[in-house]
Amino acid sequence: MKFGKRLKQQMQGTLPGWRDKFLSYKHLKKIVKLIASAAPMLLNGSLEYGKFEAEFVYLLNNEIDKFNAFFVEQEEDFIIRNKELQQRIQKVIDRWGSNGSQPSKAIYEEEVGKVRKDIVDFHGEMVLLVNYSNINYTGLAKILKKYDKRTGALLRLPFIQKILEQPFFTTDNISKLVKECENTIDAVFPVEEEEEERKREVKEAITVAGEGIFRNTVAALLTMQEIRRGSSTYSQYSLPPLNLPADNDLIQLFQLSPPIPIV
Repeated sequence: MKFGKRLKQQMQGTLPGWRDKFLSYKHLKKIVKLIASAAPMLLNGSLEYGKFEAEFVYLLNNEIDKFNAFFVEQEEDFIIRNKELQQRIQKVIDRWGSNGSQPSKAIYEEEVGKVRKDIVDFHGEMVLLVNYSNINYTGLAKILKKYDKRTGALLRLPFIQKILEQPFFTTDNISKLVKECENTIDAVFPVEEEEEERKREVKEAITVAGEGIFRNTVAALLTMQEIRRGSSTYSQYSLPPLNLPADNDLIQLFQLSPPIPIV
């Protein structure tokens, strides 16, 4: 599948408020084509050619600023939400644990169901943000490759080095939160339960949480995996290896169709 089509699918499958935050890939391709068509008439290194390249770099920097602003905002929101989730879980433990004062099983199951739903949603959104970082980086790398190939310029390497230092590319904090969330899921779904029963309950919880967001999260995971398989050789432009969640078998419980547009 061509990258432009993959990007379009991911945009359709993500959260509505995120869709205008992705790379303007189609527009940048048109700009590259215009510059490439004018390049033979201009001397590479001339003042006029320099203006074309400066405009192109300006557009790329605007895209990076857009990615950074959105990514940092989401990251800060996720940190706050993670703390709130941990506090809610602790309240459940305090109320219904061995020293708790509310033994009602029905109320307990209802409260745990709500927490499960929010954990699944939260985990899904964080995975979508990691995918947002990956797919926008990949798009920039592809645009720069097209530019160098069609104009004979050498812009790709220095610009990629700049991108690697940007906040939107640095997903370490989000990856830690994803892992912490997965550990929380393990706590909410105790490991001593029978495996098939655990899978059934997780699937039911995911359905309650909204199969759409889960399906799109899995689609994002598979897209990240596919992006990393796009080249048979490693280079300075390659993304690091992807570690899928430990419960990858749960993903296989769902027969995935293309991402569902969330409206």
